[in-house]
Amino acid sequence: MRVSVVTRIYEPEPAAASFRLAALVEAFARGGDEVDVVTVRPPRGLEADSPTDPRVRVRRAPVLRDRAGYVRGYLQYLSFDVPAFFRLLFARRSDAVVIEPPPTTGFFMRIACAMRRTPYVYYAADVWSDATESTNAPAAVVGAVRWLERRALRGASAVIAVTDGVAAKVRELAPRADVTVVPNGIDTRVFTPDGPRRDEPAWGVYAGTTSEWQGADVFIRAMPRVLEAMPDATIAFVGQGSAWSALKGLAAEIAPDAVRFVESVPPHEAAAWLRSARAGLVSLKPGQGYDFALPTKVLASAASGTPVIFAGVGTGAEYVEAERIGTSVVYDAETVAAAMLEAFAHDPSDEARRALGTWARERASSEARAGSAAEVVRGAARRADDA
Repeated sequence: MRVSVVTRIYEPEPAAASFRLAALVEAFARGGDEVDVVTVRPPRGLEADSPTDPRVRVRRAPVLRDRAGYVRGYLQYLSFDVPAFFRLLFARRSDAVVIEPPPTTGFFMRIACAMRRTPYVYYAADVWSDATESTNAPAAVVGAVRWLERRALRGASAVIAVTDGVAAKVRELAPRADVTVVPNGIDTRVFTPDGPRRDEPAWGVYAGTTSEWQGADVFIRAMPRVLEAMPDATIAFVGQGSAWSALKGLAAEIAPDAVRFVESVPPHEAAAWLRSARAGLVSLKPGQGYDFALPTKVLASAASGTPVIFAGVGTGAEYVEAERIGTSVVYDAETVAAAMLEAFAHDPSDEARRALGTWARERASSEARAGSAAEVVRGAARRADDA
């Protein structure tokens, strides 16, 4: 089978979508499929390695990025979507296409796939129209995003949702959609308790994208209380995102010497930061339309052998407690500070770190979950052939 994967973000950019799609591409290749990845050139400072498997081809093109170096915003999306439409339209025909959001990409690819008579699978990591509404965007913008998202979902031969909550939202938008839930996983070859560590580790590390709806500022707002009891405590943000500048400004104002910022690094470096920490910091601001999400940051921290502090409610909080991989607390600076103080009091033992790494390999491996997602795509291709 020949598969195309169309995505505005891919490795080496350190993001949940990058890890998930890279694992999916590997799963296709292991199964003997040929894969053509249609994506973008990485931002400055990150070098993209050439695929080692001859069955995989990664085709990159320039793209418009925002000031933080992220492909975020409608002009940025269109700078990928429009060229990708023609790249797919005139490429060698695939048996199936996998499409990563945003909905604008899904809309353009639906048209291209219809013209090529190729089935596509929409990978729903979240529901963009709900997220747009939560940002208090104008009603016209929310309506436009919802219209695009409905059409992207309704035209798909199958939809992969990363949580039950996302699946329920997808069915609201596209009642007839064939939805399969495949949770995100983590690369347990990279994110592992064993490996290099930082010489001067931060006690708490937030690794990954920072957006307004994630509310990572709660950890900075907790720092003055933490520093009263532990003057040497430090935390680090490793990544990028739309809230990056605001977080820097807040840190400079209330905890200037206790918060570090490290812009996007390759996954193995992010793993080194996490395994060096006493706690992995993860947050989801309640009421922003993402309470059903399970951030991959949770898995990355645990796989690196570092217990999680999750600030928020919903799926992520329940998961952390049920799997016993850390502590979940309400989204409140005082409560978060108390959790940080408790976590920072002791560096986890090697035995405790190894136990978390074992949990990740057995229950959250991206390899196994990518294999399940690949089967969904192969099923869509078979149904199209039989039609």
